[in-house]
Amino acid sequence: MPLQRVRGRILTMPLKWPHWLFLIPILVAAFYFFYPRIESFFVFFPQKSFDVEPRSYGLTYREADFTTGDGKRLHGWFFPGEKAQPVLLHFHGNAGNISHRLDLAQRFVRRGLSVFLFDYRGFGKSEGRPSEKGLYQDGLAAYDHLVQKEGILPGNVVLHGHSIGAAVAVEVALNKSARAVILESAFTSTRDMARTMPLFFLLSPFLPANYNNLEKVARLRIPKLFVHGERDEIVPFSMGEKLFRAAAAPKFFYPVKEAGHNDTFIAGGKPYLDAVSEFARSSTP
Repeated sequence: MPLQRVRGRILTMPLKWPHWLFLIPILVAAFYFFYPRIESFFVFFPQKSFDVEPRSYGLTYREADFTTGDGKRLHGWFFPGEKAQPVLLHFHGNAGNISHRLDLAQRFVRRGLSVFLFDYRGFGKSEGRPSEKGLYQDGLAAYDHLVQKEGILPGNVVLHGHSIGAAVAVEVALNKSARAVILESAFTSTRDMARTMPLFFLLSPFLPANYNNLEKVARLRIPKLFVHGERDEIVPFSMGEKLFRAAAAPKFFYPVKEAGHNDTFIAGGKPYLDAVSEFARSSTP
């Protein structure tokens, strides 16, 4: 409210309704202009440096450098498995970089699958700054690199998204041809996630439903595998169930007992790896 000083005292002058008619549209416009930047600040925790290299895991690999539709240079690693076996195009979560996914890649390569890890813009050696639109462009560019540069047939590409990466996998699946999609530790939307956080609970009704997996997943027609840790401390297990119910067949749900948000493949162990590998091999687009 405007302030007025009278004889050393500060008095408030109430805003009249014409002032509110002027201010409200400005406040609303400012909120929607700055919200994507605020959301990205709370969502993404990229790391530029690598903590470990593929050689430490005894992995054979090829460096991948490719460009997105809006001109950002991205970096990744391609790990070839057995010929004629499916290729996992992995979309990682919101933190770290691809060096933190090498353990996962090694386990699938040992089962004969090929794996393509890449970093979104702003992560690892990839340039730019992450955003929802940017991540979708990054995912599409990674798919194009896999098909056009590595010569992988679309019918052999299995899209594997973890956490926020599940939203990227869904977006790519809606725009490209693929064998199947695996959505692991996936949330329904960022608005729904805000409802689970005390800091954002009261604001959640006013937030846009970004990364809206719940709306999009019903439109997917390729085989879908939903994986969720029963003790996920970040994304409620119920969100994974809700996505599964909203999806059209063919679909499968694989709960992982004792698993949290980031350790499904560790807590799940051999049964998890066997289930995911078998789904990738047996699925037909």
